[in-house]
Amino acid sequence: MKKILVTGGAGFIGSHVVRRFVNNYPDYQIYNLDALTYAGNLENIADVEKQSNYTFIKGDITDADFIDDLFQKERFDAVIHLAAESHVDRSITDPLAFVKTNVIGTMNLLNAAKTIWNAGKAQLNGAKDNFENKRFYHVSTDEVYGSLGATGLFTETTSYDPNSPYSASKASSDHFVRAYGETYGLPFVITNCSNNYGPNHFPEKLIPLFINNIINHKPLPVYGDGKYTRDWLYVIDHAIAIDLVFHKGKNHQTYNIGGFNEWQNIDLVKLLCEKMDEKLGRKQGESEQLISYVKDRPGHDLRYAIDSSKINKELGWKPTVTFEEGLSKTIDWYLSNEEWLKNVTSGEYQNYYSNQYE
Repeated sequence: MKKILVTGGAGFIGSHVVRRFVNNYPDYQIYNLDALTYAGNLENIADVEKQSNYTFIKGDITDADFIDDLFQKERFDAVIHLAAESHVDRSITDPLAFVKTNVIGTMNLLNAAKTIWNAGKAQLNGAKDNFENKRFYHVSTDEVYGSLGATGLFTETTSYDPNSPYSASKASSDHFVRAYGETYGLPFVITNCSNNYGPNHFPEKLIPLFINNIINHKPLPVYGDGKYTRDWLYVIDHAIAIDLVFHKGKNHQTYNIGGFNEWQNIDLVKLLCEKMDEKLGRKQGESEQLISYVKDRPGHDLRYAIDSSKINKELGWKPTVTFEEGLSKTIDWYLSNEEWLKNVTSGEYQNYYSNQYE
């Protein structure tokens, strides 16, 4: 049985990856390692926690001794590394927390994997094929590429140019993963994705925050003039792409994963307001009255857009939903899961671990 460690599996993207692997690959043993910080929520994956091929481990990737001991004990065959601090606004106020988790945490995982897979020693002996059934999969972001002008797309060969502490920390971790591949022969793949949205998203990012605010008649704060452009990727489509890259991606390769959906923030917010009014039975235009323009944040990138042609041509991946379809599914999920949203906004979700595991 192949042992796969998923870091950050109680988080937004990680929970969808864990669910997909547990349900689709009964011959894999999936270990979900999560520190259960504010964005880690075991309610996200309560539906798989009783399955025989799933194990939850509470732990912090920044604790090198813990990580070393865990790898020595379990001898993982592969790592899918999603654990990260990811909110740009938080990185501006506390950049060192992002360095600790995103850089040092990644280094701890790389070192542990290198040790149990005998990376470096095998390379010196010319035995790279010893790693044939091993894989270190590092999940990253399009923000490492910096900002685009009015035209153009990020490709896998775009030079890194991070502008926020968050994107700088992710860029650093990307470089370390590649360096371990080149120096020690560690088998790796990296994916850089665009903005994710969908079910189970912690309500601090734009779409889930605004859904919650509209439900509760709270202001919708839009940075600057609202003309910042982002590419949006439905989280379930992202999980499908991760599955494909994990199984069929080529070692030492990078794959960009985008949703083929560019939207200016203000246009997205207005569409969201329109759909929320429709689904909540409110008068059209009511939610749009909640929009308020606020002072821009420092280092705000103007535009992100991803060229996903490589993963499409090599692995056959493409999004299964349009943005409008995905947004509608997302709103429906939040409106149908009021208890989840209530637990997250009240902080009650943080008691789930002690109630279920202690």
